[in-house]
Amino acid sequence: METESEPYVRLASLRQLHQVMADMNTARSLADTLQTVANGVVSALGYELACVNLVRPDGDLVVAAFSGNPAAEALITGRVGSRESWERRLNMGEQWGDLVFIPHTEGWVLDDDDVPQWYTEGPAPRFEDEWHPSDRLFAPMYAPGAQGGAASGELVGVLSVDRPRNGRRPGAWGREALQMYAFQAAIAISNARLRANMQRALVRLEREQQALRASEESFRQAFEYAPSGMAIAEMGGDQHGRILRTNDALCRLLGRPASAMRRYSFSDLVHPEDIGTLLRTSAEGGRAELRLGRRDGTYVWVSLRNSVVADAADGPRFLLTHVEDIEERKRRELQLAHRASHDSLTGLPNSAELRSRLAARLCQRPQTGYHGAFESQDAAFGRPVHDAGGHGFDFVPAGKDTYDVYDHHVHTVAPEGEHDDGTKGLAVLFCDLDGFKSINDRFGHNAGDAVLIEVARRLSNGVRDGDTVARLGGDEFVILADGLGRADAQDLAVRLRNEIIQPIRAEGRAVRVGASFGIGWAHCGMTADEVLKSADERMYVEKRSRPRQHRRAG
Repeated sequence: METESEPYVRLASLRQLHQVMADMNTARSLADTLQTVANGVVSALGYELACVNLVRPDGDLVVAAFSGNPAAEALITGRVGSRESWERRLNMGEQWGDLVFIPHTEGWVLDDDDVPQWYTEGPAPRFEDEWHPSDRLFAPMYAPGAQGGAASGELVGVLSVDRPRNGRRPGAWGREALQMYAFQAAIAISNARLRANMQRALVRLEREQQALRASEESFRQAFEYAPSGMAIAEMGGDQHGRILRTNDALCRLLGRPASAMRRYSFSDLVHPEDIGTLLRTSAEGGRAELRLGRRDGTYVWVSLRNSVVADAADGPRFLLTHVEDIEERKRRELQLAHRASHDSLTGLPNSAELRSRLAARLCQRPQTGYHGAFESQDAAFGRPVHDAGGHGFDFVPAGKDTYDVYDHHVHTVAPEGEHDDGTKGLAVLFCDLDGFKSINDRFGHNAGDAVLIEVARRLSNGVRDGDTVARLGGDEFVILADGLGRADAQDLAVRLRNEIIQPIRAEGRAVRVGASFGIGWAHCGMTADEVLKSADERMYVEKRSRPRQHRRAG
C-alpha cells in the first residue's frame, strides 16, 4: 500500500488498541482473556458487537464471550455451533485476507444452520459500502504455525463482529487492523489455555505428591530443627505479612519467644532504612540482606530467602522465609568499606571519599524533559522558577516550550564578591600544616604521626555535626562546611588555626605546628578537582602573605 494512500489514524486510537492487546496478555485467567478479546473489538476497533467463538476439545465452537449487547449476550453465550457449520461459513463469501465477509445477499443460506447468532434490524443500505444489518464478518483466530503465518497453525476460534460504528464496511486499514487483532488474540488465548493447563497439571502433581508423603511430620521436623532461622508468614488479606510460625533458631537469633514473634510481621522487625528492601523481597525466590531488630533494641544483619507456598486455584497462600545470620560477614564488609574510604592513620575520610562527597553536591549538566505546573513564566528567559510544590529548578532555554532542568537537586551557589553579601554556600577550607616537616626530621615519623592524629582530632571537634573533615594526603586537610557566609568561613578558619597552634604532646615532648588556610567556594558547574584547586591556590596565597616567622607558633 502506498504511503500517501494510508488513512489517517488517531494516535489515541493506536494507544487504545495497544492497551487492549496488552490487557489480553496480562489477564489472570482464560475466561478473563476471552472477555478482554471481545471487549477490545468494541472499545478499540470500532464495532458495536463482538463475539468470541472458542474451539472446544471435540472440535465444535462454543460462544465463550460477548460484548456490546447484554440481551444478545444472555441469549447466545454458552451455546455451541458444529464444526461443519463453521467450516461452511469460513469457506464462502468474500476473502479479505484472513477475514471472511458474507454479504446479506448470500447470508440467507446460513439462517437455518446450528451456529448461534443474533439478528439486528435496520434500514437497507443507501450506498454500495454501507453496512447491512444481515452482513456477516468473521475473523478466524489461528495459533502461529511452524511457518510463523497466522493461517498456518491450528484454529483457536472465530471472532464475529457486527455493526461498525461509522455504518460502513471496513476499509483496507480496518480490515488489516481486525486481522492483526485476531492474530494477537489467538496468541493470547493459546497462552491463557497453556497457563490454565499448567495450573491444573500443577494441582494434580501437588495432590500426587501429598498422597505420597506419609505426613507433614517430615516438614515439621526440618522446620523446627533447622540450624538457621525459619518463619512462615501469611500472604494476602488484612493480616498480610503476619508471622504465623517460627523455629527455635530464629527465636534465639532475635532473642524473642515464639509467642511474641506471632504478634509481629517482618516489617515490624526490620530496620527503618531497610523497609524498602524488605517489600521488594516479598515474592517467590526473593533474596535480600537487611537488619532485623532484637529484643534488646539492637539489630542483626541477616540474609532472607523467600519461597511462596501457593495454591494453583487460590493463588499465593504463605511465605516461607529462611533467615541466616550474616552479622560477622557484614561487619567485615563494612570494615573493608570503611578502610577503603578513610585514612588509616587519622580515621578521617580520605581523598577519594572527599571528592565523592563534594561531587555529590555539584551538578555538571542538566536533565531534560520535566513537565509540570510552574508559578512563573520566567523560564523563557532562563531565570529560576518553582513548580507547584515549591521546589526549585533552574531552566536553560532549549527551544520553544522545551527546557533543560536540574530536577530533584538544590543548586550549590557561592557568595559573590569579596565581602559578605548574606549568601550562604558550601565553604571548602584547605588546610596545610606549617613546620610539620621539621618535626618529622627532628623527632621522627612516630612524632609526625602523633601530630597528624591530634590535628585531625582538633579539626573534627572544631566543626559542626554534618561537616566533613578529610585528610587529603601528607599534612593537608580539607573541611567541607555547608551553609556558611564569607565571614562565617573566615571565623571558622581562625578558630581552627587557633586550635591547631596549641602545643601537642608527641614522643614525650611538646611540639607546635602552624596552619595555613585557603577558603574556596563550591558551586554547580565546577568539578570537585576544580573546587579543591581553587581552595589550594587561596591557601598558598595566604601562606605567602604571612611572614615566615609567623607561619608557625612556637
